[in-house]
Amino acid sequence: MALKHPSGPQTPERDLAPSPIFTLEAEIPRNRLPDHEMAPDVAYQIIHDELMIDGNARLNVATFVTTWMEQQASRLMTECFDKNMIDKDEYPQTAELEMRCVNILSRLWNSPDTSEATGCSTIGSSEAAMLGGLALKRLWQQRRRAEGKPADKPNLVMGINVQVCWEKFANYWDVEMRLVPMEDDRFHLSAEEAVKLCDENTIGVVAILGSTFDGSYEPIKEICEKLDAFEKQTGIDVPVHVDGASGAFVAPFLDPELEWDFRLPRVASINASGHKYGLVYPGVGWIIWRDAEALPDDLIFWVNYLGDNMPTFALNFSRPGAQVVAQYYNFIRLGFDGYARVHGYARDVATRLSGEIEKLGPFELLTHGDELPVFAFRLADGVDNFTVFDVSNSLRERGWQVPGYTFPENRTDLGALRVVVRRGFSHDLADLLINDIKRQLVHLEKQPKPVHDADASGFRH
Repeated sequence: MALKHPSGPQTPERDLAPSPIFTLEAEIPRNRLPDHEMAPDVAYQIIHDELMIDGNARLNVATFVTTWMEQQASRLMTECFDKNMIDKDEYPQTAELEMRCVNILSRLWNSPDTSEATGCSTIGSSEAAMLGGLALKRLWQQRRRAEGKPADKPNLVMGINVQVCWEKFANYWDVEMRLVPMEDDRFHLSAEEAVKLCDENTIGVVAILGSTFDGSYEPIKEICEKLDAFEKQTGIDVPVHVDGASGAFVAPFLDPELEWDFRLPRVASINASGHKYGLVYPGVGWIIWRDAEALPDDLIFWVNYLGDNMPTFALNFSRPGAQVVAQYYNFIRLGFDGYARVHGYARDVATRLSGEIEKLGPFELLTHGDELPVFAFRLADGVDNFTVFDVSNSLRERGWQVPGYTFPENRTDLGALRVVVRRGFSHDLADLLINDIKRQLVHLEKQPKPVHDADASGFRH
């Protein structure tokens, strides 16, 4: 069956009926091929008009995904739409740009061996995370079998705030998820709680550099230190994979003293989204391993494709090369200083905006936007005549998409709103959002009781 969002728009029963300006007499079927061709301008206009119902991406502060790039980058992507990333023999220079990006990221994340970086591009950070998880599982299996021990019950430790890709990984590859729940004001994984769940069957610990729930960094260095002590006590060596989907493109530029990457010997691999704070349109992700030993050889396939024998480690085969080219464009266009300037501006916007929202009175900040340029806030104690979902829905009237959601176990009682500040979201837009929140609060504070709850939210974590 076709997968569809349960709260999404319902498909009208009747066929498409183009405006008479198109000079067409017949209706166009929605769910089967039409019998005849049509003019390209007509096809374009029909689809263009239907897509107008979509939200304005620039006013979407729910998404982490890049919604603005320079015209030169867009032009390069257009020139590369027809390039298949897997065909490295046909497009050797595109493949060269991919390896340059891998080398750049390996150095940026302080790999101990910069002479030969180990990594690849992916269709997104979810695929990259799964590849990192697969490498952890395979290395654990090899080690267990070499020791003559069973290798049929792997587990992976992480906080309950992980992105859904890790649930998919555990489900698809038969790995037990050991989830650390939230407690009180701790909204992500702690070192102490992570180590409590580790044993001889633990293939690794996933630490997140930038939680999607509130934008906070998990204490990766502390987690590694606790695992060092755990190994001394038990002899069990548990590696760490850093899910840096967002933070791996922020921390190197804004928090250079923060030790979270390959400077920590226990970090085996890092994934990141090029299409988030890497500043590229979707979809491109990256996975980098500490060194060649961290990626088992038997996971790499050598494929004879179009006359060339090439290595590949991916969950899919064909994929576009345009996003990889755009990533390299950003690297040489911005450089270190440019990324620091772009993300520094975003953090300035986020911290100022969070402060202004706190001043309004009905809200209490959970985070401030001083790690990822992302912050979450809740309703203050005593506000019981409207909910965060009422706030979210009222802002949609002005075109804003500000997600309202509840936190997971054991804080399902906590409803929150979140703002993601990305490139293209300026101080001016922040002022517009503040003014619209003030405008909606005038009506919300007059409500006798809440109108919307979690079921009314279209946002799913």
